[in-house]
Amino acid sequence: MYNELEFKSGQELIQEYTPLVKRIAHHLMARLPASVVLDDLIQSGMIGLLEAARRYDASKGASFETFAGIRIRGAIIDEVRRGDWTPRSVHRNARRVSDAINQIEHRTGRDASDAEVAAELQVSMTDYHALLQDSVDSRLFSYDQLTESSDESPGDQFEAADPGPGLQHEDGGFRQALADAIGRLPERERLVLSLYYDEELNLKEIGQVLGVSESRVSQIHSQAALRLRGRLKDWR
Repeated sequence: MYNELEFKSGQELIQEYTPLVKRIAHHLMARLPASVVLDDLIQSGMIGLLEAARRYDASKGASFETFAGIRIRGAIIDEVRRGDWTPRSVHRNARRVSDAINQIEHRTGRDASDAEVAAELQVSMTDYHALLQDSVDSRLFSYDQLTESSDESPGDQFEAADPGPGLQHEDGGFRQALADAIGRLPERERLVLSLYYDEELNLKEIGQVLGVSESRVSQIHSQAALRLRGRLKDWR
């Protein structure tokens, strides 16, 4: 099998895959504050596309579009991380919510409800939902960051380009643990993640499916992420 990209100029590559870059940038933009400029995300994504073309090896089986999608997302998220806009207090509050969910579920042996988490944090339901909104607005949710304990930054979003066997084994084990944890989420949270990450619907579209507001979808998404983070906290 040969690398078909060797027969395309950089300009042809850009023309053919710019729609992919824009689609990914728009999808990620939906999770970011209004202060983030879409054109900056697209520019970073184009750099990821060119890097993908340089590194792609067709003999490994993955299609170029699949490989490029990972590189484009990684380049965009790296750019966002370099300019982390999130106050440390937001990271701390996200960890407080995650810890509260984890403590309730360990005590009760079942999913923690919104009201229980608010009571555990000693805040009103309105304030609790505001904490969830801050969390989802402040960071790109990535499955790979769920075990992270730092409140300094969103953390690494993608695995290294060439992980060693030990890292590959650990990553595979984590992904299985994550899949199991997602399968045990409350039905609505599981549905929101599926519609968002698998079906690639935006928050407004998911709200229409569920019959709730876009802000409520954001809160459900954030709570799912923080619930997973709590459940995977001790994974090793």
